[in-house]
Amino acid sequence: MTSMPGKPSFPLDTPVDFVIVGSGSAGGILAKELSTAGFDVVILEQGPYRKAADFRHDELSVIFRDELLGGGTAASGQTFRHDADETAVRPRRQPAQYAQTVGGSSAHFTANFWRFRDIDFRERSALDSIAGTNFADWPITYDELEPYYTKVDWEIGVSGAPGPNDARRSKPFPLPPMPVKSSGVLMERGAKELGLTCQPEPHAILSQPFNGRAACINCGYCMFFGCEVGAKSSTLAAMIPLAEASGRCEIRAECAAYRVETDANGRASEVLYYDPDGNQRGQKAKAVILSANGVETPRLLLMSASARHPDGLANSSGFVGRNLMFNAHSVANGVFEEPLNDYKGVQVTRIIHDFYDADPARGFYGGGGLDARPLWSATPILHALEGMPPDVPSWGAAFKDEIAHNFTRQMSIVGSTTSLAQDRNNVTLDPESRDRWGRPAARITYRDHDDDLAMATFLQDHGMALLDAAGATKAWRRPVEPGTNSAHLLGTCRMGDDPATSVVNRDHRSHDVPNLFLCDGSSFVTSGRGQPTMTIMALAFRAADRIKAAAAANAI
Repeated sequence: MTSMPGKPSFPLDTPVDFVIVGSGSAGGILAKELSTAGFDVVILEQGPYRKAADFRHDELSVIFRDELLGGGTAASGQTFRHDADETAVRPRRQPAQYAQTVGGSSAHFTANFWRFRDIDFRERSALDSIAGTNFADWPITYDELEPYYTKVDWEIGVSGAPGPNDARRSKPFPLPPMPVKSSGVLMERGAKELGLTCQPEPHAILSQPFNGRAACINCGYCMFFGCEVGAKSSTLAAMIPLAEASGRCEIRAECAAYRVETDANGRASEVLYYDPDGNQRGQKAKAVILSANGVETPRLLLMSASARHPDGLANSSGFVGRNLMFNAHSVANGVFEEPLNDYKGVQVTRIIHDFYDADPARGFYGGGGLDARPLWSATPILHALEGMPPDVPSWGAAFKDEIAHNFTRQMSIVGSTTSLAQDRNNVTLDPESRDRWGRPAARITYRDHDDDLAMATFLQDHGMALLDAAGATKAWRRPVEPGTNSAHLLGTCRMGDDPATSVVNRDHRSHDVPNLFLCDGSSFVTSGRGQPTMTIMALAFRAADRIKAAAAANAI
């Protein structure tokens, strides 16, 4: 494994233009945009610097031993509870699932890549308030973000084809969609039978060579795994090389930030961190950008409390850590008579967005999409442990026979839907648990809104109908229950025009600290319909433009 030595080439005591905490979907883009514009940038990334050749198809290590997640809860100390009156416990499976590696979670995500639509930014105005929630409109519109979605398409690399209900786009996809798989063909068959509309799935994976990068080799190890040929359009593959080539971006891997210091004028002045050897260091900066994700960004702000900011840095509103959104999901599984061999290639090639918009006639809020994929049956161990029907023994000859028969014949219909912002769903500092650096661990408190679970069940009902219409010989549901973990970490430092109800303004600048910017999933106001990464990336390109303009005007 390749790892940066952690020895700075920029002096610690000389302020660089920007320190960016996190190198993932937002941080990697901001680093590239700012460094290529002539600014000196230091990235602090708590994970190692893996290159494409370091990624491997070791299912046991990656999925079950949390190789890319930094070692799981044993290292992170994360705790979870559904409600505030419970004592949070450290579960086996990490509640906030994000990769600790240069490129962040963009290095190991499934790469389903949906744009938000116009309604996602103004849904509160369209539908009115929802009791017990912080349901609100975004301070920006789809039209403001559309040029940046297009920039993601062409600079990150996206394969796809327009669907009949997609939002307006100013430029076509740069690459054709990935070839349809068996699960996609069967979804098309079921959709036709039920009168639904099926369309190609957009991917942050290259269907053809693009921008000097190789095309997908259809190895099947997309979900949870890094891409060994660089075809997955992570910031590691698409942005970090350009940032480093500028000569103005230094990546300090295996460096964990633990505090943002402010000076006598209330401005961010230094980021304190542990270097790879556990030594305490500090990098002076003219401005600081936190792009650590929707759990780590609020956690760092809370760890940066001071006499001036007793409730946490940038938290005069009290909204830091609040409104955590996971995106609700549901799963319907089916087995077919003939082999599908769906473990080959990308996870998803077809989706249905007929239920994207909320419909008051359903009796609950929410909207979302359906996709067809192998899911657990993409890799053999996960298939055996998570993919079996509930009526199959968990040991013995019958168990082995079912594993062997189903692995090549099984697929799932996944429903992805909304999550409502609520005060009760939040990130705080655990009073007892610590991570491997000794920092207070993140405590996750989360219980899905009833409407989110109802919408997930609604989509699951349609998933079961699709499997039946497509000819499944057997189908079963995975129970729809309140979530306990997610890779979608949204809403905990929301953007807004009112400093009393938001953490950053429409340009991602803190309302409280003028040279502190926050840009990642924490900036979200609503959750979208289950695939947030493209919007995180579009927000990062837009934030970079705003930050560059402010710097040029000496307004930072």
